[in-house]
Amino acid sequence: MIPTGLAMELPVGYAGFIYARSGLASKKGLAPANKVGVVDCDYRGEVKVALHNHGDAAQTVSPGERIAQMVIAPYAAAQFYEAEELSATVRGEGGFGSTGAN
Repeated sequence: MIPTGLAMELPVGYAGFIYARSGLASKKGLAPANKVGVVDCDYRGEVKVALHNHGDAAQTVSPGERIAQMVIAPYAAAQFYEAEELSATVRGEGGFGSTGAN
């Protein structure tokens, strides 16, 4: 966990999404461990980034180094209901690649 020294209060209905920096990922093999971190609007602690080293060589992160980027975006709250049936679609139960050319 890499501390950022930052804490924030996001508006209700928004979340911060922590993404990899392309340069750090491609040059050092360092990227967020869970691919995308989420900072909820009710979180008030320090934002930390769980970096994973995808390479074999040990890496060092220096103070002030830009290790990730955050996008603050609205999210939709949903309510889920149990259903006996789902509506039909052209795709149906087709899995990965099922919408490609024949």
